[in-house]
Formats: sequence, C-alpha cells, structure tokens
Amino acid sequence: MPDNNPFKKYSPSIKKRWRTTAKRTARLKPFRSRAATALRDAKFAIEDGDENAEIQVRLKAAHSAIDRAARRNIIHKNTAARRKSRLAKLAKASQSGSGDA
Repeated sequence: MPDNNPFKKYSPSIKKRWRTTAKRTARLKPFRSRAATALRDAKFAIEDGDENAEIQVRLKAAHSAIDRAARRNIIHKNTAARRKSRLAKLAKASQSGSGDA
C-alpha cells in the first residue's frame, strides 16, 4: 500500500492496482485459509495417532479444501497435487507403523 507521503504522486494505474489487489486478496483469503487449516488438522490427527476413521475424515476434508483452492487458481494445481500426495504418504506411513514419512 502507499506510504503516507502527501507530496508523492501515484499514477492512476497504480491506485487501481492497489484497489484490485485488496479486493482479490479479500475474496481469495478464505479459501487459502480453509485449505491451510484442513491440511494442518489432518497432519495433527496423523501425528497424534488418532484412530483410523478420524484420520480418514480429516484426510478427505483436507483433499477437498486443497482441490477447491486449486480449482479457483488460488494455489497451483501441481502444488495441490504435491500437498495431497505428501499428506497421503504421511497417513500411509502412520497406518503401517513405520515412522519414516
């Protein structure tokens, strides 16, 4: 955002860019936040050793939130795939009992 110098001139295109960035950030932030929260909840469920049914519920919610964010181009589709893959790998490792994930 602009500094508080009243003598500095800003072009109209820069001012419009500030407005559009603020609107876009406000519109996309809930999806990004929802995906991050679901991912964190799933990781905590896996690391805490919750029961398998609870892990599957959290995993499904995380995959759904990540897919929604990717569908709206909030995160890149390859980033979404990578996060889902790593989460599934972590869940599988915790189910098999091996500690390396």
